[in-house]
Amino acid sequence: MSVPVRRAPRPARPRRSRSRRPRWGLRVAAGLSVLTLGVSGVGHAVVSELDTGVRRVDPFAGLTDRPDSAKGLNLLVVGTDSRKNVSAEDRKKYRLGNNDCDCTDTMLMVHLSGDHKRASVVSLPRDSYVRLPAHTDRQTGKRKPAQPAKLNSAYTLGGPQLTVRAVERLTKVHVDHYLEVDFTSFMRTVDVLGGVRVCTVRPLKDDYSGLDLPAGSSDLNGGEALQYVRARHLDGASDLGRMKRQQRFLASVIAKATDSGVLMNPVKFNRLASTLLSSVRADHGFGSDQMIALGRAMRGFTPSSSEFASVPLSDTDYRVGNLGSTVRWDSEKSAALFQRLREDRPLAQKKPKRKKTVPVQVSPQQVRVRVENATEKAGLGREVDNRLRGTGFATTGTPGNAEGDDQAKHTVIHYDPRWERSAHSLAAALPDARLKKAKGQGQVMRVVVGEQGQRVRAVRAGDPVLDAGTMQNGGFSTVTGDEAACD
Repeated sequence: MSVPVRRAPRPARPRRSRSRRPRWGLRVAAGLSVLTLGVSGVGHAVVSELDTGVRRVDPFAGLTDRPDSAKGLNLLVVGTDSRKNVSAEDRKKYRLGNNDCDCTDTMLMVHLSGDHKRASVVSLPRDSYVRLPAHTDRQTGKRKPAQPAKLNSAYTLGGPQLTVRAVERLTKVHVDHYLEVDFTSFMRTVDVLGGVRVCTVRPLKDDYSGLDLPAGSSDLNGGEALQYVRARHLDGASDLGRMKRQQRFLASVIAKATDSGVLMNPVKFNRLASTLLSSVRADHGFGSDQMIALGRAMRGFTPSSSEFASVPLSDTDYRVGNLGSTVRWDSEKSAALFQRLREDRPLAQKKPKRKKTVPVQVSPQQVRVRVENATEKAGLGREVDNRLRGTGFATTGTPGNAEGDDQAKHTVIHYDPRWERSAHSLAAALPDARLKKAKGQGQVMRVVVGEQGQRVRAVRAGDPVLDAGTMQNGGFSTVTGDEAACD
């Protein structure tokens, strides 16, 4: 199913075709949120009917020495690299390739609080260094001793059981339920939602995944969303940068699902949940009763009820024998993170309500501005100067009056082309203002205010989601869903 997508026009760019095993991203997180939130408006019969279509797996068979259960509910969500039900046309269009790998590519620990008012999502890096416990190789049937490995190899070697064992040993968190989804379900779920909006402060282009987005907001269909969350070649952050986008995308999905009314509409929800569950594998304990209980308890769930974090790291290039480069967790900070989950405490500190702001490429503190009034409204120059300074721009503080040809009905930003990015950041703060190049003007932007009701919007540099640099330095940082989603 295709969803019409409205996106900012941009010149067509030639694409280079490369053969490379795809790595996709979020897969199931969108569906997980909808699944656990949406049943609040759906009857038991409908959910029971959906439950019968779920493929079952026993990830807890034979597990011993497990962490104790605690308050709240913990779900291990994994995505597998499978495209069995993706059409040949979509495989080519979205550069998905043709070869499946028997592996996981995404792991999320999702904690639903005991009062069902908060969902905490922790991204587990796929290349995390781990010592896998002794296990039976599911390919050869031979017994293998404990060995160093990357976290994502646990599924290849020992399936869901070894995956759960590895995660529980790393986190000391008891896994209550296991959900496994391929990216076919991810694409279809986004399409049934009617697409999802993402925003970026700079253009994103990845020749491997085919991602090609302009700066600003874009409404993505399922295939485009898949490119967005699996792209790994946008910057040096690789998987760490991809986790950041996955968190941002999940926040946008929650916002879309809660704003669109789909969660409270039985017909829409049935269609959405059926699409998701067509590709899900879950443990035998995750059934209709659990879906209904969770959904009814979470009727008031909003984007601000969700919070996102990534495991704090001490080394992003930890070299281990034949494994090559792995990422090593910061033992102290990661222990503190998962202790909060075990104790059913919020990960994010309470913050004052954030004023709606527009993300820009250049920090307003770095943009120098001189304001001139071209209207008959006395004091307007001073007013705009003060408002721009209030949102962080380095104004001169001495606005003047425009003369001659500068008299206009619209606000105009005169800028030197050498500081074009700064000019666009300033334009984001002045709705409907027009940009005009002034070669040789220098670094200072010249704002000629021509509209008496000129508004000034608050702007911020970058995005609020945890950046790769913070993750690499082992920072224990979190954001809430309303901070991560597009304004």
